[in-house]
Amino acid sequence: MGTKTVDETGVKTDEHKTDETADAAEATEATEAAESIDVTKAAEAPGAAGTDTPEDADAATDEDTDDDPDGTEVTEGAPTGVGQGAGAVVSAGLGIVSLTGSWVGTVASARESLMGQLQTSSSSDVGTLIEKGYGNAWQATAMWGGIFALVALIVGVVVLARPAFGAPGRPQAPWIKSVAWAGVALGVIGLLLAVLKYTDVLLGLPATG
Repeated sequence: MGTKTVDETGVKTDEHKTDETADAAEATEATEAAESIDVTKAAEAPGAAGTDTPEDADAATDEDTDDDPDGTEVTEGAPTGVGQGAGAVVSAGLGIVSLTGSWVGTVASARESLMGQLQTSSSSDVGTLIEKGYGNAWQATAMWGGIFALVALIVGVVVLARPAFGAPGRPQAPWIKSVAWAGVALGVIGLLLAVLKYTDVLLGLPATG
């Protein structure tokens, strides 16, 4: 029932066609299975192209952590510039104090004025009263202003010269240079004014004759 036999001319029946279709499907399945096995073995093989082993990943991570984001190597113990920045600020601050005055200069001036009053009497001439009461006090103020200016100048020069004696290849921050140069400039101006005032070239005592 439902089958055909081969006729005398050699024509295949439906039964033979079914057998050939089944054989072709089995061959296709076998080929696909073999290809899947080859792909799996290639992916599991160590050092395969496009794959990284755990050791390679760890090495790459270590190399990334050893460098800065900009590609420069991190050197342990390298100077951070904090001390230089602090020195630059101190230099500029001392330069300002040398020009505006300090409580030390104020106290020294008042002391000299008091000593001048004790050393003079009502019978002293006007020139002596002015010199003892005001001249010495002004010179004391100028002297302390000159001391602050000199310290500001020295600190500023040290900060500017520090990179020459530090770690090579590590430039100084621009803001540190700017503040240090400001301290040096203020120190020079304050020292010059202090010398001129102490020698009575600038704002000398009034003449009494």
